[in-house]
Amino acid sequence: MRVFFGINFAAMKQNKPSPKHQLAAAVAVTAIGCTLLIAGFIVSPFGEIHQSVLIGFGECLTFAGSLLGIDYRYKQ
Repeated sequence: MRVFFGINFAAMKQNKPSPKHQLAAAVAVTAIGCTLLIAGFIVSPFGEIHQSVLIGFGECLTFAGSLLGIDYRYKQ
């Protein structure tokens, strides 16, 4: 039995969210990322997306992919 700072990790159950909630969260995060891209076009200088907006959009898509169970590694 592993106890760390008074927490018994062996007795903990892993609660996995339902696929419906995962999909809703992934769609919401993707919509936020697309909103970032649109805001990048609207804010001056017009028509130019700053590098930080593109990085933020990539982070949103990575998080949405992780919610859907997509991993960087291929598992057999």
